[in-house]
Amino acid sequence: MEVITTNVGPVELGRYLFQVRERAGIKQAELARRITWSPAVLSRIESGERQMAADELQIILSAIGTPEAIQLSEVLQRDWSVLPRPNLDHPDQNLLWEAEQVAQMLDKLRNQTDIRKAFERRLSEYIGELQHTAGLLLKRDHQIAFIGGIGIGKSTAICRVTGLEVPGHDGGPPVPVLEAGAGGVTICEVHLRTGPGYGVIIEPRSDDELRADVTDFSEHILKGDIAASEDGLDSQNDSQGISKEIERAIRNMAGLKIRRAKDADGKTTRRDEAKELAQNVSSVRELVVEVLARMELHRRDRRDLWYDSSSGKEPKVWLKETFELINNGRHREFTLPKRIEVVVPHQLLSASDLSIRIIDTRGIDRTAARADLEGHLDDSHTFAVLCSGFNNAPAAEARLLLERAKEGGVRSLGQNTSLLVLPRPDEALAVKDESGIRVETSEEGYELKGEQVAMALEPLGLQGFTIEFYNAYQDDTERLRRFLIEGLRKIREVYRARIHEITNSAKALLLNQEQEQIQEVLRATAVMLKSWANEHAVVPTLTAHVQDSLMGEITSAYASTIRATVRREGEWHNLSYSHHLGYGARRIAALTLGKSIESFSEFCKVLIGNPDYSEAVDLIQQAERVLQTSYEELLRKMQLMGQTSFRDELKSDSTFWTHCENEWGKGSGYRSRIASHNEAWFNALKRQELEKELRTLIEREWISTLKRVTSLLEKE
Repeated sequence: MEVITTNVGPVELGRYLFQVRERAGIKQAELARRITWSPAVLSRIESGERQMAADELQIILSAIGTPEAIQLSEVLQRDWSVLPRPNLDHPDQNLLWEAEQVAQMLDKLRNQTDIRKAFERRLSEYIGELQHTAGLLLKRDHQIAFIGGIGIGKSTAICRVTGLEVPGHDGGPPVPVLEAGAGGVTICEVHLRTGPGYGVIIEPRSDDELRADVTDFSEHILKGDIAASEDGLDSQNDSQGISKEIERAIRNMAGLKIRRAKDADGKTTRRDEAKELAQNVSSVRELVVEVLARMELHRRDRRDLWYDSSSGKEPKVWLKETFELINNGRHREFTLPKRIEVVVPHQLLSASDLSIRIIDTRGIDRTAARADLEGHLDDSHTFAVLCSGFNNAPAAEARLLLERAKEGGVRSLGQNTSLLVLPRPDEALAVKDESGIRVETSEEGYELKGEQVAMALEPLGLQGFTIEFYNAYQDDTERLRRFLIEGLRKIREVYRARIHEITNSAKALLLNQEQEQIQEVLRATAVMLKSWANEHAVVPTLTAHVQDSLMGEITSAYASTIRATVRREGEWHNLSYSHHLGYGARRIAALTLGKSIESFSEFCKVLIGNPDYSEAVDLIQQAERVLQTSYEELLRKMQLMGQTSFRDELKSDSTFWTHCENEWGKGSGYRSRIASHNEAWFNALKRQELEKELRTLIEREWISTLKRVTSLLEKE
């Protein structure tokens, strides 16, 4: 028996045969009768337990008889040598195979001994482009990240669109599985994904992170909310040194409750067990030890919990209760989570060819420039949904994130990011048109508000930016579901269009390589492109500094946020030194070179529109793609340098952090004093040298980028 000689394993092949049979509407027993095999043999094949001979596979495929089954024979014969082989069920199998065939021809030509060096470089760039873009298309794991202010309604919308709701009390409206309220509810970022059953998984906080959180809590209890006096603000206008979500969880884990009772006169009295404990200690450090001991962290070593029908509860009810216990620190086996994963045994959205993870980010409270949020806007496989209230749309947080992304050189905002406006009931009906007349329907209100939002985003250069409206209490859930699926589809379509363009451009290169008339046009085009490169070789100087973003946050953040960051030597989720310094370095590179990149794109458009250069379109497009790719690599390299070089310096400077630490408790002007220490640190000669190195790296990388483009144009 000749076993199929293919790099497709029996498990993958069996699973795909199962899918093909199911899509053909044929039962396993029926197919077994058609081919006169026992159902047991067919079951073993579909489960991957039994390998097949080539003739056996043909018998099965012929019996199924659909075009998909017939094509499988041809797919299994494909020899992938340049690009990674896609899974059999990949929807872009044929598009990727076309790219693989072209890549093989490019590679074969590149390896010829008499190939010209400049032409070899063009071939190598094409192969690299195909490999990179194929990688984007091959990956089918996508994220949808909901980002917005606290209490905006993200969790409610997420649960509604995914069906994660339980019946309300006394026949009331459905209640979300994820805790929702007026904000300050969820302790950390929450991920929703598909899995084998209903379950909750946590990524725990590290020991250092836990100690820092408990220290914040202990200082708040022992010394009170002194953040107000640090900046001369009323305590209601500033935040305490620890978020109320973390405080609530620590209190529950340590059994330090706030108890309320009515006295004989009917007045409510309040008794804080944490403050009572604090009266018996002499220092913050001692209180930290007491609280940690009460939390019994050595017993809290569980990381996951799965639904068992023996609980007697409906799965979603169990999931809601379990999530609330862990989120509030009331589950005795779980520690404070850094991230919570909620797992369900069904698709979150009806996009069967993709693996989708939905992320409910921590709500934005004053500080939107966070590493966890801005990372989503620059991730190629994340659809970032910026959420806003209706009346203030686009919300200030969304505008700030978009502005920073533009300044940081993120070029995929129109593709990977959208604005979702979440109106409350009847807000849309309160909209008036230009003549002052109220709209008659919510859809009219959405339309008018959409026009206003679009105009507000135009100064950011975001014409045509996608805006959607969804009232979780009144609108059809299918509206939001279509919006999310369409967002993912747009991302996938961009990758398909890109690989199609590269494939066709490479085909034109292979077809025209020997035609002298075309070569003459290519030479003329090369002269034009090299001329542009020579004119833009000098990197302009800027007055911007790597610490600008960080200093801006320090002057506007809560005093307690700065305090928490200082205690953690610059690394806290609400204010991260390394993130802001990385962003600052990237921003400098984007501000320095962004106009040159736009200039080159416009120059290429002019050349492509000129009939005299029609035979050189593939060269022009390749040069533009190479410049764009190199520029994006440059930005990420700059971001990495800003993060690492300055972070290492900060981490090793214990004197700086001691000076900052000692500023807490000295009264009004805390922000100003911390800002002063930071300015002095960054203005020191040693740090100025680091910034010079940064600028030198920009110049060196820009020269390398231009050389990468002009090397495609060299004469032999």
